[in-house]
Amino acid sequence: MSLQERLTTLPAVSITKIETDTLFRESYEIMLTQPVDHRNPKGSTFAQQIFVSYVDSLAPVVVVTEGYNASFYRSEPAALLKCNQIIIEHRYFEDSRPDSIDWTYLTGFQAATDHHRVIELFKPVFRGKWITTGISKGGETVMYHSYYYPKDVDVRIPYVGPLAFAPEDPRIYAFLDNAGTAECRDRIFRFQKMILERRDVFYPMMLAMSEERGWTYNRAGGPGVAFELAVLEYDFAFWQWGRTPCELIPLEGTDEEIFRHFARIGDFNYFSDQGIEPIEPFYYQAMTEQGYYGYRFERFGELLKHARDTERPDFYFSAPAVKDMAFDRDHNRRVHDYLYNRADNFLYIYGDDDTWTAAGVDMEGSPTNSVVIRKSGGDHLTRIMNLNDADRERVFSILADWLEYDIEVLRDNASALLSRRIP
Repeated sequence: MSLQERLTTLPAVSITKIETDTLFRESYEIMLTQPVDHRNPKGSTFAQQIFVSYVDSLAPVVVVTEGYNASFYRSEPAALLKCNQIIIEHRYFEDSRPDSIDWTYLTGFQAATDHHRVIELFKPVFRGKWITTGISKGGETVMYHSYYYPKDVDVRIPYVGPLAFAPEDPRIYAFLDNAGTAECRDRIFRFQKMILERRDVFYPMMLAMSEERGWTYNRAGGPGVAFELAVLEYDFAFWQWGRTPCELIPLEGTDEEIFRHFARIGDFNYFSDQGIEPIEPFYYQAMTEQGYYGYRFERFGELLKHARDTERPDFYFSAPAVKDMAFDRDHNRRVHDYLYNRADNFLYIYGDDDTWTAAGVDMEGSPTNSVVIRKSGGDHLTRIMNLNDADRERVFSILADWLEYDIEVLRDNASALLSRRIP
């Protein structure tokens, strides 16, 4: 079946040809009709946004399982393999929302079945090898899809994908207690305390920035709470993004320099009503299946005036107001058991210094052929193309083997990317 023949038979609200990347011959934005509940396919439906990009029917196809909203771009695996690509927006995000939200259908199973259905619809078109990939929550979405539909694809490449076991996964705290050097951890803690001790300076600056940008903090409990949550967030975000060398944490300097650094790392918008609203579905998933992290309020004692630990998870306020929302503590452990014991052809990419690696998949001693590549000093932006030469070559060898792909072509494609030439 040709792509054009497939497009004419799709159950879709709309199919629009779009301007494409030079890698692809043509690309389409498709609003695909999906059941809200795949166990009841004749029930309510919604339109899910996908982007289909065509190179050749015999080339591999990379399926990007976005964890959030989607947009058209060229993924790293598609660029390396010079192949077809399908990007799938996650259900309940941005353009892929039912008219009426029933949160009980925002589950790993339902999302995985969205992806399974897309793959089944396009398998008659793309007859090469199939690869799923995703970044962060999208990487976890790759894991979920494989757990529920292990035979759908040939290779899986989740980047920096956590698999948390609780709404406040304690492995995060263990990571933060050992990240970097003792001197660096001390400098981070001193910076956090300094912000709280000098709240008379920095809190008004936060209020001014928030007013200028239109940020409010009703869900968090007010701007005073949000200010302190940004302090608590600082060490997690510092290691996740790796944006500042430890020695450049500004314990001294002008108020503006210190505040600018704090605002960039602590990210007040993360706790704002405007920042939460677009990703509210994620927080529902975090509080019911996917898990998340929390804060250690006791470290700061009386320096905290507004933010308090409660019986509920620390990010509960970011989730939708759903009655009796409960966390399934077995779901991700079942997924991890599958990945560890039975899931072949997974290539996990992690950064050693990324806080989320604390909740990464542990494959030590696994009987599968799956491989974990961890970049020394890498953060949440760790990708194949910023690995060191030896690890990147190892990735090429693995992909060439699993995909029956010419490794010399892979190397040439990578060289083009490294030299910033359009492949």
